[in-house]
Amino acid sequence: MIKQVCLFLLGICGSWVMGQEQVQYLNGVVENESTGFPMESVHVLNLNKVIGATTDAKGNFEIEAQVNDTLYFSYLGYKSLKVAVTQDMIKFGNSKFQITQLAFALEEIILRPYQLTGYLDIDVKNVPINSAGRYRIPGLSSAGYEGGDRNPNAISKTFAALFNPIDFLHNLFGNKGIQMQKLKKMREDDGLKNLLASKFDREIITQLLNLDRVDLDEILRNCNYSDAFIKESNDLQIMEAISGCYQEYRVLQL
Repeated sequence: MIKQVCLFLLGICGSWVMGQEQVQYLNGVVENESTGFPMESVHVLNLNKVIGATTDAKGNFEIEAQVNDTLYFSYLGYKSLKVAVTQDMIKFGNSKFQITQLAFALEEIILRPYQLTGYLDIDVKNVPINSAGRYRIPGLSSAGYEGGDRNPNAISKTFAALFNPIDFLHNLFGNKGIQMQKLKKMREDDGLKNLLASKFDREIITQLLNLDRVDLDEILRNCNYSDAFIKESNDLQIMEAISGCYQEYRVLQL
């Protein structure tokens, strides 16, 4: 009896140790490809686990990762880098990753967004107004959907997109449930949220959710967000918009 109890306890301990060993970390350094200098404040994302890290003053970082996970390196003004994790990276550590600076050809640009006269009464009439109307559905916690314009048909489009089971929105969300579940993890990571708040290129969102840019825009349009919102919002606002739309979609499918 005692022998059986001991074997049982050893089995539990062995399972616990194996579970602990499954948590692995990858250490590395990010450098500028041209100069070889280490780069500080580079964002490193594990696309599989939806977690992030940032390089220190010496370019070093540490992030939880397993073999075949995909790391995504992002820094303003540099080409993003996507790398698959190998066993050697985890085993030996101190892997070097180099990112390339983007070249921009700057030309003289004269910005004249509005023809202002200096007279307030006249100028306020020339400033364009966002014509996107928003509609709230009773019983749902969201602030509502953007109808795209103030046309009376906008409200009918909103309800049609939500309740029609064969529309484009249903097809996209229905086929990409696993990717959409990553939205919750993205919203819980403050570092990732701060990064998205400073970006407007949609690269990180499309990589994390495994979506094409076209699909991303179509999701927002079929949630009845206006083209102005899609073009002008930062990546954090886009993520929150998709998350809110997906959560309400799930409620309506129950």
